[in-house]
Amino acid sequence: MKNPYESLGEKSFWKTAVANKSMYDISELWDPKFQIGKEQKVVTFGSCFAQHIGKALKKRGFKWLSTETPPWGLSEASEKEFNYNIFSARTGNIYTTTLLKQWTDWALGTKPVPDEIWEQDGRFFDPFRPTVEPNGFASAQEANQSLHQTVKSFRGAIEEANYFVFTLGLTESWVNVEQGYEYPMCPGTAAGTFDEATHKFVNLSFQQILNALSQSIDAMRTINPKLKFILTVSPVPLTATKSAQHVLVATMASKSILRAVADQVAKNRGHVDYFPSYEIINSPVYRGSFFEPNQRSVNPHGVSLVMDMFFKCLIEKFGNYFDTSPPASSKAKAALDEVCEEQLLEAFGK
Repeated sequence: MKNPYESLGEKSFWKTAVANKSMYDISELWDPKFQIGKEQKVVTFGSCFAQHIGKALKKRGFKWLSTETPPWGLSEASEKEFNYNIFSARTGNIYTTTLLKQWTDWALGTKPVPDEIWEQDGRFFDPFRPTVEPNGFASAQEANQSLHQTVKSFRGAIEEANYFVFTLGLTESWVNVEQGYEYPMCPGTAAGTFDEATHKFVNLSFQQILNALSQSIDAMRTINPKLKFILTVSPVPLTATKSAQHVLVATMASKSILRAVADQVAKNRGHVDYFPSYEIINSPVYRGSFFEPNQRSVNPHGVSLVMDMFFKCLIEKFGNYFDTSPPASSKAKAALDEVCEEQLLEAFGK
């Protein structure tokens, strides 16, 4: 052998793996570490795009686990409106790894659950799930009880699951500098009142994101040593940025950092894998084909391609052990079912 490149396969060269193929024929983008059994329980949390993985698993007969089920008799539309079965517990979007760590700390009892509640027009809002009840709660006590139930359900998801799927979404966050905790949305946007002295903007660094994700994973495995993780990065650009950069530049910086963190964690831990949904949607190879005209929302074709690739790669690695075809109707509405709190920021654009 003259050099190491002579023994490499087709997927290692741009010409054979990409340039000589239709973009729909590009394959082997993922070499899954784990064979996800149909009887194994999978939970999904994180940014908006995580929702698609849970739905795709259910439609193909896998055990997507929800530990916070809706009241009996609630319609499917009302379930979505009140944030049931969007993620595996009623957490709402967990956009940052520091917010994931906060939920993990609460679930494991290493930090107390805050009792802050926002009141507006006689209704009460949970600062850590500001849109989970569209019209707010009837009382502060009800809001607090609901949050504690979700914390309990989040712990149940950790304890019961075989796989924890988490989609990294943002580096930008808002914290209460007096109390030392983080909000999923800037106070005063979805609910609450912004206080410049109390509410601080933080654009997380690579190391902060890496530390929070690593600590969350380690903590979860103290109560469930069998738990494995599949990380993804949301391909959806930022709705708005407080970084002072152009939103396009801020988006590229944010996603690049998140992708680098996910890569490092997956490479260094045998119980963590990374699935390239971000690359499938955002690579120039796909020519922006999978975005809606606003250049931000992923269209149904993009969602379907990502999910089809997920299951195709499992079969390529482990054999044809399940039916890969979801119901035909699911593809048409795939991208329309997202619940994305961050989109509320569009209302503040001039």
